[in-house]
Amino acid sequence: MRELGSSQPTAVELEILRILWELGPSPVRDIHARLNEAKGTNYSTTVKMLSVMLTKGLVKRDEKATPLVYRAAMTRERAAKKFLTELIEKVYDGSAMSLVLQALASGKASKDEIEEARKLLDEMEGKA
Repeated sequence: MRELGSSQPTAVELEILRILWELGPSPVRDIHARLNEAKGTNYSTTVKMLSVMLTKGLVKRDEKATPLVYRAAMTRERAAKKFLTELIEKVYDGSAMSLVLQALASGKASKDEIEEARKLLDEMEGKA
């Protein structure tokens, strides 16, 4: 369960962010078309979610554009780094290695991903 005031987006908010990262700055109708396709949401729900996300600082709105245009407040890469850092702090007591070990132990890493992790570890140790 999310804590009150958390900057972590909900599942629907994350879906909207993904849409904005893919489309770039977009009017509500374009965002809603994609969200409705994926989730079957009502137009009013999309408008309300964007309003909440604006308040949370997850999106920005161009007030001068007609219709109003929304964009993600941060890049996908910056968001990933921020949310991952919060996850590491809150769940793994600040240990990035615990997160990595948990992820690899889940059995969902492909052979290529494991090899990439090996290369990264070698580089970090100065062996590469």
